[in-house]
Amino acid sequence: IINNYLDGMQGGAMDKVSPSGMHFRDSRRKVDYVLAYHYRKRLGQHPPSVGSPEPTHGSASLALVSNGGTGKGHAEPQLQDSSQRALREQPELELMQLGPLDALEEEKRLQREEYERNLVQAGLEIEKDPENKSQGLSFVRIHAPWQVLSREAELLKIKMPTKKMYEITEEGGILKKLNEIWCKLTEPLQPQVPQQENTNMKILSYPFSREKIYLYNIKDKDTFFDNATRSRIVREILKRTSTKARNSMGISTLIANNVYDAAYPLHDGEYEGQNDDMNERKLLYREWARYGAFYKFQPIDLIRKYFGEKIGLYFAWLGLYTEFLIPSSVVGIIVFLYGCITIESDIPSKEMCDQSNAFTMCPLCDKFCDYWNLSSACNTARASHLFDNPATVFFSIFMALWATMFLEQWKRLQMRLSYFWDLTGLEEEEEHSRPEYETKLLQKKLKNKSITTEDSNKDEKEKLTWSDRMPGYAANFGLILFMIMMTFSAVFGVILYRITTAAALSFSTNETTRSNVRVTVTATAVIINLVVILILDEIYGAVAKWLTEIEVPKTEKTFEERLILKAFLLKFVNSYAPIFYVAFFKGRFVGRPGRYVYVFDGYRMEECAPGGCLMELCIQLSIIMLGKQLIQNNLFEIGIPKLKKLFRKLKDERTEPKDMDTNQAKNPQQWDLDYILEPFTGLTPEYMEMIIQFGFVTLFVASFPLAPLFALLNNIIEVRLDAKKFVTELRRPDTVREKDIGIWYNILSCIGKLSVIINAFVIAVTSDFIPRLMYQYAYSQNGTMHGFINHTLSYFNVSHLKAGTQPENSLFAQDVLYCRFKDYREPPWSPNQYEFSKQYWAVLSARLAFVILFQNLVMFLNVLVDWLIPDIPKDISEQIKKEKTLLVDFFLKEEHEKLKLIESFITRDRQKHKSGTKGERIRAASFCQLNRNRKGSFTSFSSQHTEV
Repeated sequence: IINNYLDGMQGGAMDKVSPSGMHFRDSRRKVDYVLAYHYRKRLGQHPPSVGSPEPTHGSASLALVSNGGTGKGHAEPQLQDSSQRALREQPELELMQLGPLDALEEEKRLQREEYERNLVQAGLEIEKDPENKSQGLSFVRIHAPWQVLSREAELLKIKMPTKKMYEITEEGGILKKLNEIWCKLTEPLQPQVPQQENTNMKILSYPFSREKIYLYNIKDKDTFFDNATRSRIVREILKRTSTKARNSMGISTLIANNVYDAAYPLHDGEYEGQNDDMNERKLLYREWARYGAFYKFQPIDLIRKYFGEKIGLYFAWLGLYTEFLIPSSVVGIIVFLYGCITIESDIPSKEMCDQSNAFTMCPLCDKFCDYWNLSSACNTARASHLFDNPATVFFSIFMALWATMFLEQWKRLQMRLSYFWDLTGLEEEEEHSRPEYETKLLQKKLKNKSITTEDSNKDEKEKLTWSDRMPGYAANFGLILFMIMMTFSAVFGVILYRITTAAALSFSTNETTRSNVRVTVTATAVIINLVVILILDEIYGAVAKWLTEIEVPKTEKTFEERLILKAFLLKFVNSYAPIFYVAFFKGRFVGRPGRYVYVFDGYRMEECAPGGCLMELCIQLSIIMLGKQLIQNNLFEIGIPKLKKLFRKLKDERTEPKDMDTNQAKNPQQWDLDYILEPFTGLTPEYMEMIIQFGFVTLFVASFPLAPLFALLNNIIEVRLDAKKFVTELRRPDTVREKDIGIWYNILSCIGKLSVIINAFVIAVTSDFIPRLMYQYAYSQNGTMHGFINHTLSYFNVSHLKAGTQPENSLFAQDVLYCRFKDYREPPWSPNQYEFSKQYWAVLSARLAFVILFQNLVMFLNVLVDWLIPDIPKDISEQIKKEKTLLVDFFLKEEHEKLKLIESFITRDRQKHKSGTKGERIRAASFCQLNRNRKGSFTSFSSQHTEV
């Protein structure tokens, strides 16, 4: 490989660099991919190769080329062979004589040289910076020529545009008119990006084939494959090119072993600047990745073209989700306003606030708490009505149908995008094994002593079995269970904090402190819950990744799916455990006066507020949801990448020598600028935060109708925040062709189904909807809600209080004979005193009946919506069928024209054969045969692939 270096040119050409920063130094060959690595030379190091002098400080970049490149590397083949042989025959004792660090550096250098030599043999062209400092950062730039691009495009079956265009038939009638009106109204919201001249026409695409190259619309071979496709092709070669050292397979293994630091495609230039050169990155920044463009639609086609289908689908999904939040936000606001308007006419709230009723309630704690009037909880009761009213039942049904409509609409949009992005019929590509899997497999082979020449065929088929992964599975099960128990322990810890703090504040001599105990405890406990959730979220993300790694999944796709499932399970439990507690467990195990349930032999279990737990559930949900969105989704996303970038910059400055090239520092090339950026680590964090938000919007929406509104406001910022991160702060990701969002859709579907059950229980168990309904139609004398508060309160004889638990210095002590508490129990004068009353069992039956009825009704409506809305739009289904027919017709037509051309050539050849000389006849016949051999059989219409 070292003998393929070109000597630096003399004179002024030495400092010549690519003006655009996107090409080799000849300004012709495009940089399709970049490998970066740090090197460190030992003192007195000899030149790396025979006959190749060490470059000087002033030398230009040394280029490594293949496939017809120019320079001494091709002019001196004998020297190349001798130096390569000398390099291969270096004794291993030399490495043993070096120090540990020097030996490691030398091994990395040899691996790099072997790997780059293999890349050249695969047909790629390479340009490399000189290592003319004691240590530093160096780049290997890779260019894929046409021969490699066409070969790999055929192997990967990449669909490319043909010469044929056809008209897309649009739906007529009222839908077409409404669409035209909508387009005119939203014209100011459309991004100013280049569009196809005739949107009614679509180019017919077909998997690339070199034998049918005449079918494709190739105007310029340099631009036929766009930058994203070129980098994807190079990445595939990098992934499958192996080295003998450590039996490593592909660039992922070399990066894992620190042979290279990074491998990435280049961005299309700067995203901002004074120059007038417009590129796709700058266009995306101007029309999409700025907060000032928040009101515009997303240029999804341009996003897909620049970042690939997988990222394009994410932003399409995020855009549709944000659009669907608009109607749910409007309905949520209407439900909230309904609660505000009807608060004055709510009879139970009036009764609770009416001081003339004088409901004397039992003490909230032992000994230090006094009896109290129910009217003192007037504000809580009025606030509860804002979220606990008949409209919330309608809103829960609406949101369950909304979730189903959203998923159905996404399936349709996904199918539409698949058609226009030529993803229909996309086959799953065979993935390469992960480096960790290969290492584990190699260890197994060495352990079993199976690496022999006789068993070489057996080795190829050998793989990790279930028994090999058993320790990893056991560790996964144990640690996930431990993490879930840790989450429950954190929730229990906060419960203890609430109980002990409430008891401590109740002992206070300050009247204001005692009167605001519930508000103080609730607010501080929710903030503690939020902090715990944020900390555990970060821990669980790292733990989920480690647990997935010890499972040793074979491919990246399997790794990603398992990581998603673990991370979602842990984060789901972490985010919703405190909310589940307030919704379904708080106040259920309190006991009754005279027989309370105690924890730690002195602290009573906490109760719900007089207005019920729904208001507290609303506070808990709103603070956790808003806190996660503000702190975790926005501040962390903005701050952490900037800190990482600063840390990497400081690290590079520390490792770079002081004799750094000032010219390079003043005019950094695109690969220098992109190296500073944060590496792309996948879409899992982006999807995860939106899926958790989707849970907040749907699971407990009965208690917080404004959740969709806050989610909408967050997502308007989130879209631009993610866009800015991808365009300005991350290295350009490798393009990945995906026809759907994968396992995320299944998770969304599960959350949608779970939300029906949870909202049914929230309405039935947490809210007072069922008790009110039962009272109005079963127990009320006049069919109104008058007397409802009295009906829900039970009597307790204060003389039955345990000794030492009576209030000290009570203002009510002489007058109070009976105190009231919220429950359905028999009065003290009943034979079955303090037992559950008939009303309790009647209400409980009604609650369970409502859950069953609500769940089945909503599930039926969901199935009905699913059945009424087809997954594939009718027009798209027809267009796919039409495209298949047109493709066959196009092939037949092109082959027919080719046949005519060859027949005319043969006719002319025969005429020349009759009149020409013998030598001419031989040349014509040989040319005809050559042409026939090159083109292949023109009578075969099937795709033929050349062996590589």
